[in-house]
Parts: sequence; C-alpha cells; structure tokens
Amino acid sequence: MGVPVTVNIPHKLGLAEAKVRMGNGIHTLSESVPGANVTDHHWEGDNLHCTMEAMGQRINAEMQVRDDEVYAVFDLPPLLGMFANKLKEKLQKHAPKMLE
Repeated sequence: MGVPVTVNIPHKLGLAEAKVRMGNGIHTLSESVPGANVTDHHWEGDNLHCTMEAMGQRINAEMQVRDDEVYAVFDLPPLLGMFANKLKEKLQKHAPKMLE
C-alpha cells in the first residue's frame, strides 16, 4: 500500500487549454522528485495518468484536469513515503510548470 500525496494546482486557463499544457509539460514533473524520470503517461478523458521512476521505485500519479484547477494524487511507494512532506513541497513548487 502506498502513501498518497495530493496537490491542487489552480489555473485560469479553462479545461481545454489546461489539458494541452499538461500534455506538453508532463516532462517537467520529474523536477519535483530528485533523480526521477517520467516513464509513461496517457490520457483517459480529462485525467492524465503518469508513471515516474525514482531510486528504483515507481510513483503512479493521476491528475484530474478541471476548469480552474488540476487535482493531482501521487501514490508513493512505502520507501519514498518517508519523504512525503518534502515531496509534497517540491510538487507544489514545480507542478505548476506543467501549465506554462
């Protein structure tokens, strides 16, 4: 069982533009987790699913794109769960770059 970390990313782009920018900016997400690489991502409707690899661990994420925010849930494996608070701070700082 993983450790969920949630992040809200407010925006004023509207749903369609936010989806375009999220898709184009997904590669910047790896800046949030030291040594991480985005290994997979795909859309299901308005939800962007993403997998990152860091320190031999897999982080699964689901980002729900909404009209005025992106609600993201990152499922950290137990080893990385020990760093959940620090990772949440980094995610809150770097995740908005996906919308630039």
